[in-house]
Amino acid sequence: MEIKIIDNFDGSFTLEPAAQTDLFQSLTSEKFLQQIVSQAQCSAVKFTEQLFQPVPYSANTPHGMPASFEQYFKSPDHVIINVPANFMFHAKIMTPSRLCAVYQKISE
Repeated sequence: MEIKIIDNFDGSFTLEPAAQTDLFQSLTSEKFLQQIVSQAQCSAVKFTEQLFQPVPYSANTPHGMPASFEQYFKSPDHVIINVPANFMFHAKIMTPSRLCAVYQKISE
């Protein structure tokens, strides 16, 4: 089996307004925020309303995300999560099949 190297991958996407509203409601629910706080070991988090589609590994995208999101990956003040599949299904988002969301850690 041969490994195929991808030089460029278009990770852009657009969500329908209703789907985005439903998804954002799920991502900001108190119960879900508490799960993130527990895993991130901080006192609170805030959803930045930034989403991205994971991209294949390449020399330009070594962490599987668009280069513009690398700053959040390296930041101790942010956490990146995979959007749960049930949230995507509930919001009726089929394309893209996977999304990640960026949260900011809040210190109180």
